[in-house]
Amino acid sequence: MSKEKNLQISLDDLSEKDIPEKIPTKFINNRVIVFNPLYASYLYVKKGFFGSPLGIHKPRLEYFSKPSELSLIEAYFLLEKDEITIFDVKADNFLKPKNFHEIAKKTHHKFEEKYIIYKDLRERGYIPRPGLKFGADFVVYRLGPGLEHSLFMVHVLPHDSEITAIDMVRAGRLATSVRKKFVIANPLTCSYYFFEWFKP
Repeated sequence: MSKEKNLQISLDDLSEKDIPEKIPTKFINNRVIVFNPLYASYLYVKKGFFGSPLGIHKPRLEYFSKPSELSLIEAYFLLEKDEITIFDVKADNFLKPKNFHEIAKKTHHKFEEKYIIYKDLRERGYIPRPGLKFGADFVVYRLGPGLEHSLFMVHVLPHDSEITAIDMVRAGRLATSVRKKFVIANPLTCSYYFFEWFKP
């Protein structure tokens, strides 16, 4: 029996006792990497679709034999919940949430606004995933990728920002072409505004 087959079985039978209380990750060149494939698979399959396995475009809901990368938003969410540690390879120390937050703010555009919405969606039971390929900040699932198509795409817009009519039409047409609802999220109030095309 191959090593991968053995790991597949161990993932299927995985329980909390098989996983460290805090999953170790490393911060390298502004990226948060889970190097242990078993831990990476656990975060994705068992904990709610956290991370993206490196070199796998559409991961299946099973063990994958690759490390994974957590987005800075995902990493901060899990760090705040005390579910991971982040070791900064360059500084040779572990990052506390406050330190990581400062780094992420400087690195990730609209980090604070996006994080507010990401956290709110997670706490409402949704699964937000990066939405860059759709031109949005997030695509949002109720069950998760691989189990359903995403329900809507979310663009986080700070309360003092402006959006033009052309931007709205462009986003709405894109959302309709991929059969999703287009949502603007206001991080100040955690309000969500849905747009749908209709024929009068």
